[in-house]
Amino acid sequence: MTENETKEHRSWTMSRVKSKDTAPEMVVRRLVHSLGYRYRLHGAALPGKPDLVFAGRRKVIFVHGCYWHGHDCKRGARIPATRQDYWLKKIGRNRERDAVNVSSLEQLGWDVLVVWECEMKDRVALTDQLKAFLGEPPQTA
Repeated sequence: MTENETKEHRSWTMSRVKSKDTAPEMVVRRLVHSLGYRYRLHGAALPGKPDLVFAGRRKVIFVHGCYWHGHDCKRGARIPATRQDYWLKKIGRNRERDAVNVSSLEQLGWDVLVVWECEMKDRVALTDQLKAFLGEPPQTA
């Protein structure tokens, strides 16, 4: 904790960190929907509860925050200022859990795409990546 932050304030701050409907997830959801794809949210029956589930295509998308999931970008490589031992172990466990979930999904016959928070900056590249992963969008009449 920083010197001027109480334990209660840190707890309150951390309680505001969302696991669903995050800003990066909403960017991907809006983009995928605008491209004509339809999906289910947070597949509870699947390992890791993927953020977007395309059951007919047997494809799932996880939208990961770079810091929380230990991405190798600038934001993901930041070292916490306090309680470094705890946070580095926590992020390491998140990475291990993510790898197990992806492996489990692939063994069940699902294709998996992980979209990182830092990839939101280049919407054209993100759009191309999503189209390549999902294939042709459905034809609307």
